Amino acid sequence: MRDDLGLSYAQRYFTRGIPRDALPAEPMPAQAAYQLVSDELALDGNPKQNLASFVTTWMEPEAQRLAADVLDKNLVDKDEYPRTETIHRRVMAMLGGLLNAHPDEEPVGTATVGSSEAIMLGLVAHRESWRKRGDGTGRPNIVCSGLVHTCWEKAARYFDLELRQVAPEPGRYVLDAERVKPLVDENTVAVGAILGNTFTGEADDVAGIDAMLRELPYDVPIHVDAASGGFVAPFLVPDLAWDFRLAQVRSINVSNHKFGLVYPGMGSVVFRDESVVDPSLVFDITYLGGSAPTYSLNFSQSSQGVVLQYYNFLRLGREGYGSIMAAIDSNAKALRARLSDMGVFDMIGEETFMPVIAVALKDPSDTDVFTLSARIREAGWIVPAYKLPPNATEVAVLRMVVRESFSRDMVDLLGDDVERALGRARGADVETPDNPHRPIC
Repeated sequence: MRDDLGLSYAQRYFTRGIPRDALPAEPMPAQAAYQLVSDELALDGNPKQNLASFVTTWMEPEAQRLAADVLDKNLVDKDEYPRTETIHRRVMAMLGGLLNAHPDEEPVGTATVGSSEAIMLGLVAHRESWRKRGDGTGRPNIVCSGLVHTCWEKAARYFDLELRQVAPEPGRYVLDAERVKPLVDENTVAVGAILGNTFTGEADDVAGIDAMLRELPYDVPIHVDAASGGFVAPFLVPDLAWDFRLAQVRSINVSNHKFGLVYPGMGSVVFRDESVVDPSLVFDITYLGGSAPTYSLNFSQSSQGVVLQYYNFLRLGREGYGSIMAAIDSNAKALRARLSDMGVFDMIGEETFMPVIAVALKDPSDTDVFTLSARIREAGWIVPAYKLPPNATEVAVLRMVVRESFSRDMVDLLGDDVERALGRARGADVETPDNPHRPIC
């Protein structure tokens, strides 16, 4: 059969296995290669049913067209793509305003490949500032919660920082000044505070930690990990002081690809003033043409995230973001209420402005959250189950993140499937209301 007949699955490429670990010897038609890859990717989970991830899974068609327009633009090529770099700077300036930068200071920032790079850049800057100040002579350390993202542990190991963590306790999952103070000394490079941790969605007491640090005889900055909450708090709790309104907050990271509503992967780190970043950390790249100052761990980077964030800022403005966050909050509250009404779950952590719901089973004697998670997955929903970090490992939870693309109808559908999964996990014969046990004629 000829390969140009357009009958995809009748072609020879679809009647034999494909190379998986070695480069094939011969080429194949573009349409066949596309179909083979597309078919395999179709076996992934459905992003709309993925409640495990904070990451954006939907953008408007116009945004998708823009993303395609800049597929071939490397963000680091600033001399070749000056308008893209201008947009980059505008996005960072807008973020500085969103994070309440002081009028007398000039915030600076850079786009990163997610918040992991952003956090590492923040900590490296604070380590260098600590060295220049000469406050301490011992091993530099960072103080943070035991609920931080793994990238904090990576940063400590990669950059030779002592990691001093405050372990969570059952019923107590936020970092506060009382537990931070005994761990801080003259060798503390920075205190890390989380605005919406990934385990329970709660926010650390940034204002309380700031007030405590201002009373110390040495200068200890705060880096706020606002990967999850940095685009939520400004619109749902604008009076909450956690950002550059607090004197010791010197750097903040946000994940634009989370509630910044941009496709993965983009993060940003913003410093309250350019003096926070020592000039020795900024590299001037000239071999690409012109002069390109760069502060990053990665070099080549897609322009998509920056361009899409600028699109969203123009498209939505403060009013649009506020409306979206209010809708997300409403659906998250509806899901929380539906789960609570089932009578089998304990809500873990305090309800906050974050659209994150973590629940534990009141009575795990006849099933557990891991089995329940697997049963929910049978209906296509991805709802992670895990144990909290030490010293709260006896608490096992299901966690659900509500995003823009999760409608109220999907709240109801998920609630129905959770109830059915509970019945199946307990060995009950559960009938599906939308598909009763009778034929449809």
